[in-house]
Amino acid sequence: MTSRLLPPAGPRRTLALAQLSNSVGDGAYYTTSALYFTQIVGLSPAHVGLGLTVGWAVGSLAGVPLGRLADRRGPRGTAVLLALATGLAVASFTVVRGFVPFVLVACGYAAAQSGLAAARQALLAGLVSAGERTGLLAHLQSTLNAGLAVGAGLGGLALHAGTRTAYLAVFTLDGLSFLLCAGLLSRLPAVRAGSGRRPAGLGVLRDRPYAVVALLNTVLLLRLPLLSLVLPLWITRRTDAPAWMVSALFVLNTGAVMAFQVRVARGVTGPDTATRAIRRASWVMLAACAAFALSAGAPPWAAAGVLVLGAVLQVAAEMGQSAGSWQLSFDLAPRDRTGEYQGLFGTGVTVARTLGPLLLTSLLVDWGTPGWLTLGAVMLAASYAMGPAARHARGRREAGRVGVAVG
Repeated sequence: MTSRLLPPAGPRRTLALAQLSNSVGDGAYYTTSALYFTQIVGLSPAHVGLGLTVGWAVGSLAGVPLGRLADRRGPRGTAVLLALATGLAVASFTVVRGFVPFVLVACGYAAAQSGLAAARQALLAGLVSAGERTGLLAHLQSTLNAGLAVGAGLGGLALHAGTRTAYLAVFTLDGLSFLLCAGLLSRLPAVRAGSGRRPAGLGVLRDRPYAVVALLNTVLLLRLPLLSLVLPLWITRRTDAPAWMVSALFVLNTGAVMAFQVRVARGVTGPDTATRAIRRASWVMLAACAAFALSAGAPPWAAAGVLVLGAVLQVAAEMGQSAGSWQLSFDLAPRDRTGEYQGLFGTGVTVARTLGPLLLTSLLVDWGTPGWLTLGAVMLAASYAMGPAARHARGRREAGRVGVAVG
């Protein structure tokens, strides 16, 4: 299993080990944080939700300037500093005793996480040839899921204990995981910084074709809250399936990504294959939405079977969409501004995780079957718009290269 999860020895394996280290900590943190903030710190669920929403909103705005910093100062050093900053933010949660300090730390945590993601992508782009990036990202995604699964198990032990000491141990583990991540990243070869020139005005936001591609990808990323929030609510409120199906579908998703993400990504080698993969995956996603809708009103074991079918289709769509979007995010960005462009592309994750729960619970859990079909149709439309948008962005980039060469 380790040989399939980790790429060959060298910088690529070091990147994967850095991903594994902090994903174990994150898995434990995600499992326990909500109960820690409500039961131990004493915040209300509404305050926790509001604080995290504000934090991730700030994080989505911080990705571009921190990615730009990685381009100008070098992605390795920037990534190391942001990994340390993330670990410090996690440690700061252990001394939070009120709502305002909680919001401030949440903002620092989300900003550091967003910037770290952009800097790591820029570092990866500098260390790996263009043709190998999507394959490596597939390895990293598999590694991420493995780490989250291990971390979730450790977090489960803390939840079972239910003591302040157990929760603090989880936060300590997460902070140390980012310290280890920083140490691993510091061992990587240095990557030459970009041109150093400051982009005019809004920088990457002036590249409207790329911004459109990033926006369409954000629509596709609305699938992110499905597994963690929407499906648990759907299963317990709208179906007669046993409640343990929530855990079973999570294990199925995690295991499938670990086993098959690298294989799925092999067929994605350029912008054209990327857009085709995204279109095919969106048809599969539409079928998954239809399957989930059919689970309502079915007898318990029939509902469970349909839910498993929907989850298999959903994770297949997830892997295809991920591979295609990774390829486009790098291929359509200028080489000397990878961090800045990855910072914008990465905001799709924070936006989807911030707005997705509100939108999807109303659309799917409250509206039911029409909502599921609407979600599938919207994603399919976004996937078909991705092709023209990517071609436009690619043409703009090639025209810019010609202009620079002529100049």
